[in-house]
Amino acid sequence: MTSPKDRSRSLAEELTALRYADLSEQDVAQTQKLILDYMGVAFGGCDLPWARALREWAGRFEATGRAGVLGSRMRVSAHIAALVNGATAHGYELDDTHDASTSHPGGVVISAAFAAAAQSGAGGEDLLAAIVAGYEAMARIGMAANAPEGMEAGFHPTAVLGGFGAAAAAARLYGLGTEGMLTAWGHTLSLTGGSMQFSDEPAGTMVKRCHAGYAAMNGVLAAELAAAGLSAPQRALDGKYGYIRLYGRHPAPEKLEKAAGAPLEINRISLKPYSCCRLFHSLIDGLGEVTDGYAADVDSIRGIHVRGPQAIPDQHMLRRPSSVMAAQYSLPFVVGATLVFGPRRYDAYREDRLDHPGILAVADRVEASADAEIERHFPEHFGTAVDMTFADGTTRSATVLDSIGTPARPMSIEDVKAKASGLIAAVDREFDVDRLHDAVVRLGRDGRGPVEALVMTDKRNPD
Repeated sequence: MTSPKDRSRSLAEELTALRYADLSEQDVAQTQKLILDYMGVAFGGCDLPWARALREWAGRFEATGRAGVLGSRMRVSAHIAALVNGATAHGYELDDTHDASTSHPGGVVISAAFAAAAQSGAGGEDLLAAIVAGYEAMARIGMAANAPEGMEAGFHPTAVLGGFGAAAAAARLYGLGTEGMLTAWGHTLSLTGGSMQFSDEPAGTMVKRCHAGYAAMNGVLAAELAAAGLSAPQRALDGKYGYIRLYGRHPAPEKLEKAAGAPLEINRISLKPYSCCRLFHSLIDGLGEVTDGYAADVDSIRGIHVRGPQAIPDQHMLRRPSSVMAAQYSLPFVVGATLVFGPRRYDAYREDRLDHPGILAVADRVEASADAEIERHFPEHFGTAVDMTFADGTTRSATVLDSIGTPARPMSIEDVKAKASGLIAAVDREFDVDRLHDAVVRLGRDGRGPVEALVMTDKRNPD
């Protein structure tokens, strides 16, 4: 039965009331950091095959709206831009993560917000507040539904949660108010989907790249349908057949409410220095510990045993991936790529590396098992332990609960700029990341800020 307390409405009222003036300096700086990370990841992914294919597809919708498509001069409808840009930002396993909901909000929420801002003519302050609201919605709904267990049941959190965050951001930017946000969520509920089947098949994995794009598109579309006057259920989150009831596993609907004194969810985001599944980031840091900074002779390693959450042995032990995404989701391959090429070689997962003999030789030495103690801390901590055995019979071990990039070990703005520079250089060596950073920082300094310049995406002219 539906609870007497309408938590869907309470959350919509809270997010509609949120204003830029309510954000602290830290909140604003963090949101700007998230935008910069998004832009670096998205621009850096513009030339990936799936991004090129989606841009070509979007060309048939050119001049249908005001929203820009990353890496082009196209203007298209907002929901089309949200799809392409979301998939591009999610396209190389480098977009941000909200650990407690095991989801990737940036590729979804920021893509939707940029598209809706361009379409509506919103200014910088409104854009920043909408992004904060979108992260808040996506994160809290995911925690209330216990998204990590939902993922084990086969629901990909970014896809199934993301539309609600995107709809919250778009509804704000379209000025829909509380009723409009609720209606947008009602449409989102019927648009929601996203299976983990991509993790169980060696091919067909490009669909996973689209999951953030699907969610961003659905949220923007839902807000536009609400604006057009199409009615939809008002208790999409906590109703009898709402999201939490349908997708939740041991849900906690009370988590839709912000705990007293709790920070905004933008401050609980992990950024990704490594281009692979977020579950492996603590492992990569652990590999650095047991190899003295990845300096050990690979040939001297006889065995690698990884312990972590149950999802690792259940979903991530494919030893011969046949696509880039499958490689980034394969624990054995990631270990091999890290030890052979180093942790920040984004090209280690290219298609021409999939049969690399050095990577595969290491991959064949990797085993994994669930660890109850580490599982106890998941998903608040994406921890792992690694035991590495060497040819001389010695074993070195490391346990890492909080990897580089988490709130406990955050990346600085300079780290994010360096990440963006490394990614974008492969696409455009003349790109000026400092100018991009300056354009992001100017958001909110006056009533508008350079929203249009950020959304319109000629890579060499970020401001």
